[in-house]
Amino acid sequence: MLKSRKTTLLAAALASVAFASHAMAETKINALFMAQAAYSEADVRAMTEAFTKANPDITVNLEFVPYEGLHDKTVLAQGSGGGYDVVLFDVIWPAEYAANKVLVDVSDKITDDMKKGVLPGAWTTVQYDGKYYGMPWILDTKYLFYNKEILQKAGIANPPKTWAELTEQARIIQEKGLLKTPIAWSWAQAEAVICDYTTLVSAYGGDFLKDGKPVFQTDGGLDALKYMVDSYKSGLTNPNSKEFLEEDVRKVFQNGDAAFALNWTYMYNMANDPKESKVAGKVGVVPAPGVEGKSEVSAVNGSMGLGITTVSKHPEESWKYITFMTSQATQNAYAKLSLPIWSSSYEDPAVTAGQEELVATAKKGLAAMYARPTTPKYQELSTALQQAIQEALLGQSTPEDALTSAAENSGL
Repeated sequence: MLKSRKTTLLAAALASVAFASHAMAETKINALFMAQAAYSEADVRAMTEAFTKANPDITVNLEFVPYEGLHDKTVLAQGSGGGYDVVLFDVIWPAEYAANKVLVDVSDKITDDMKKGVLPGAWTTVQYDGKYYGMPWILDTKYLFYNKEILQKAGIANPPKTWAELTEQARIIQEKGLLKTPIAWSWAQAEAVICDYTTLVSAYGGDFLKDGKPVFQTDGGLDALKYMVDSYKSGLTNPNSKEFLEEDVRKVFQNGDAAFALNWTYMYNMANDPKESKVAGKVGVVPAPGVEGKSEVSAVNGSMGLGITTVSKHPEESWKYITFMTSQATQNAYAKLSLPIWSSSYEDPAVTAGQEELVATAKKGLAAMYARPTTPKYQELSTALQQAIQEALLGQSTPEDALTSAAENSGL
């Protein structure tokens, strides 16, 4: 009887130890993503599910916020005692995140195969001061989308190659009564407008900073804002553009209410989906135009990376998750919403099939990507510029005065 009881107690103890060790083996990591553009929330969940199936000892708690909340959510969580293990970050943040020790330096984890396999321009997304702070994940720039049917009806043979041509073609479309306001932009007082402005700054050959000081209030930076204001005042640009984010632009374009729209890669396949778009099969895409004598195409670096926070208690498991999410196999499987960071993917028919026009355009656009300023004070600078652009669009200030004020209030 005593022996039997001892055996039962021993079995219970062993079961308890086994359960405890299993509980200890299961690692939970928290990951923060954005709920707009590029990969959809459903896609990120599907990718993560594939990861946890392959790694049953790791569970991933996903959280999604709009892009506009991504930076502050990441930074505020650092001091909360909890925080995230893996975060999505914009190309504009590594300088600040490195200076404030938000992200882990993972330079020693980047293998030679990774360095050789990933497109060279993609690495700029996660680098600062010669160090790597994660893996590039979303390789993106803004392209000019156009409605092929509307251009055809207007007698326009080819999409514009310069911004001046875009204005000219929009005027023809308007005068023929095809659309009241042919152009849609994302010019809300948010980071979206900085991306459109940067595209134009690159076209006009402008600079944001020289020797760490603002120069966007002169030359190409000033020309870019003048173009925006002229387009807005001319009535060719949808007046609601001053409140639009990228998703608003997508909806307007795929409803057939814009002939031209500047937006990220993801819009191509969504606007071509007959289930949710009235213009499916009529969507054209080309690199954003250039300026005669200055540039042939224009592009903003809108890429994003995945990194490990310095407060993470599970850096190894977090890196395992990041390398899975950014792997060539994962990216190729979801290439319809965001093109892969891996150079050899562009020779894979499974990636290019059905989006040959987009891939051909991407080769030109991605090669011309222009960076927003690299500075730990980027958020201050961006906020000042957002306000300046809004004031100029609304006629509250001239482009010259608005940008001069932004330069003074940039914190640089």
